[in-house]
Amino acid sequence: MNQTRIRDYGITVGHLPTGKLNKITDVPGVRVGHATIDTDRQKTGVTVILPAEGNLFTRPVTAACHVINGFGKTAGLMQVQELGILETPIALTGTLNVGKIHDALVSYTIEQCAAEGRACRSVNPVVGETNDGILSCNNDRPADKTHLDAAIASACEDFAEGDVGAGKGTVCLGLKGGIGSASRIMEIGERTFTLGVLVQTNFGCVENLRIDGLPVGRAVVDLIREEAEAKARAMTGQDDIGSIMIVVGTDLPVSELQLGRILRRATVGLARTGSFVGHGSGDVVIGFSTANRRGGDEAIRTVEMVSNGRLETAFTAVAECVEEAIYNSMTAADTVTGFNGKDTVTVRALNEFIRGALPRAKAMAAGAI
Repeated sequence: MNQTRIRDYGITVGHLPTGKLNKITDVPGVRVGHATIDTDRQKTGVTVILPAEGNLFTRPVTAACHVINGFGKTAGLMQVQELGILETPIALTGTLNVGKIHDALVSYTIEQCAAEGRACRSVNPVVGETNDGILSCNNDRPADKTHLDAAIASACEDFAEGDVGAGKGTVCLGLKGGIGSASRIMEIGERTFTLGVLVQTNFGCVENLRIDGLPVGRAVVDLIREEAEAKARAMTGQDDIGSIMIVVGTDLPVSELQLGRILRRATVGLARTGSFVGHGSGDVVIGFSTANRRGGDEAIRTVEMVSNGRLETAFTAVAECVEEAIYNSMTAADTVTGFNGKDTVTVRALNEFIRGALPRAKAMAAGAI
């Protein structure tokens, strides 16, 4: 499996230092797992982000969400906005699988609570989605509890990126999308914290793709035209449609209000890659902080919280992480051929073109082409 990342091509995003793996799992306690469905008809799956060890229903973490454009089917956002907590893992999947994975998370939580002798009369699963119907016959709705359980069982720190799990059938900026991640280390108040991002990318058109400020998408279009591959998937003339799910995790002690402010800056990183958040795109950010984990029945809670004036570093970190995670979702992906219920479609991978596209894009930017 190709696991090339954008830094392997000499592109460094931003200036803040990365964590050890440059993934969301650099935040202590966070793990990610996938279950990939890869058949002739189906290119889809489930990706799960576990924010912390143990039962999140009995010991939830601080959470917030931000809807950039609401053309999406994400479940569970209303209660996150109201209570500011996350009480299940975050699951990502294809659009028409949301209900099945929501139900699977309910069963998972009931099982966890039963094993601990705790009651679970209501739970708020959080499930995000993008529509992978270009490469997958999504009316089949193949993802279910067996895939959720497999994704949770496989959860680890050094997880795969690209066309795996919920990213198997996605298309990003006209090329193969998928799962991508990045992290940044933040020095705030003489202490060190980590912020990480995971994305499920399925948005945009290739002409708009920019990397390191360069018109890489236009260069890719030229390379495709030179190959005269008329059957290659949508190299020109696409609308900015699709979706992106952005998951942000940190150990920075913030309130849900402060976390929401951080999440809104994810839009900066998204825009840098070439998205203008089109009408048909569902762009959603879900975030959590593992600091000040909740639990117990105390009437008054004492928490630690960073001052608002020190959030600037976190704003920078989330913008850098989102941008780099999107690139990683593409460079780690391979070319995929799928079936959308009507046609067989091939979506090319960025790694087929990037070495030729980067110098061409630099020449374009300099006016030499």
